Amino acid sequence: MALIVQKYGGTSVGSIERIQNVAHRVAKFKKAGHDVVVVVSAMSGETNRLVALAESLQEIPDPRELDVVLSTGEQVTIGLLAMALQSIGVPAKSYTGWQVKVKTDQAHTKARIESIDDAAMRQDLKEGKVVIVAGFQGIDGNGDITTLGRGGSDTSAVALAAALKADECQIYTDVDGVYTTDPRVVPEAHRLDKITFEEMLELASLGSKVLQIRSVEFAGKYRVRLRVLSSLEEGGEGTLITFEEDGNMERAIISGIAFDKNQARINIRGVPDKPGIAYQILGSIADANIEVDMIVQNVGAEGTTDFSFTVPRNDYRRALKILEDVQSNIGAGEVNGDDTVVKVSIVGMGMRSHVGVASTMFRTLAEEGINIQMISTSEIKVSVIIEEKYTELATRVLHKAFGLDKPKV
Repeated sequence: MALIVQKYGGTSVGSIERIQNVAHRVAKFKKAGHDVVVVVSAMSGETNRLVALAESLQEIPDPRELDVVLSTGEQVTIGLLAMALQSIGVPAKSYTGWQVKVKTDQAHTKARIESIDDAAMRQDLKEGKVVIVAGFQGIDGNGDITTLGRGGSDTSAVALAAALKADECQIYTDVDGVYTTDPRVVPEAHRLDKITFEEMLELASLGSKVLQIRSVEFAGKYRVRLRVLSSLEEGGEGTLITFEEDGNMERAIISGIAFDKNQARINIRGVPDKPGIAYQILGSIADANIEVDMIVQNVGAEGTTDFSFTVPRNDYRRALKILEDVQSNIGAGEVNGDDTVVKVSIVGMGMRSHVGVASTMFRTLAEEGINIQMISTSEIKVSVIIEEKYTELATRVLHKAFGLDKPKV
């Protein structure tokens, strides 16, 4: 029938009972005539426990040895799931990342996949077995175990689906799909039947936690058909992540609203307005491996400019310290900032063919007395920085303003 890659996260395999539930779900697909490859994460909480063990011995654990430790989490779940399937009469075989030969670069704890050897998996599938692969891990050119970073199991699943040319990659989580916004903030939020890769990529990068951004990038690059489903509920179609040409994507102007509280704004005022000054400011930040997001430059007084940008909140203090050292070198004035801000974003393919979307967003926020501090736009998104205390209010009123609270037609 079809070749399906299924990925189950930590909460989905968080206990023996849940592992047995996964086994029964996989068995149904197998009984329906499908070939199934399953990718699993470590049991929920296990990776944090392993990190804590490593940090009890080294304040900053050796990356190579940390990967050796962290990879054991998934090794437990693949073995248990294989046993659970065998116990109900379904032939199954487990593989670690290095047994499959998920080849990566040598960047320990954040490795990137270079190639996958699918020969052994294809032979097992031909023999009627369910193949179970440890997510989050691989092997580098030196034969060392590597891990792909947090959320890497999603990337493992998509990469395997691409290598095997699977008909669909199903990501099972503790939610039943992608919602118009966080339903814990806006109860009227509803599940989307479809969303484009571009929209999902923007939402993932802007704070939506449903899918890991690298997995969406990978799926888009290799045109892997993705579906997000709940592992805790039976039935349901979930959300299909597809390509724009696969359907009529002009029906909705805005598909979703995301917010990201991991933001801090930094201002450096009275900067001499001359060529190369932006590099002198941001170069020092980049050298410290601090990611810069939104950037605004305003004309100041008497040949100066005011420069503002955002960084991850946990890098805020470090970035301020770096700029204090840069300040005197470039002859700038005051350096200050705010780590109580949030980025709120609207995302939708319909923005390409509809005017007035940004003005609707700005008017809606203004009517609630919410001041916009910074603005960033692309073809299919508008993001603003506002005070964190307005996060829920802004999300609710924007959700309503763009008609996302209305029932699906």
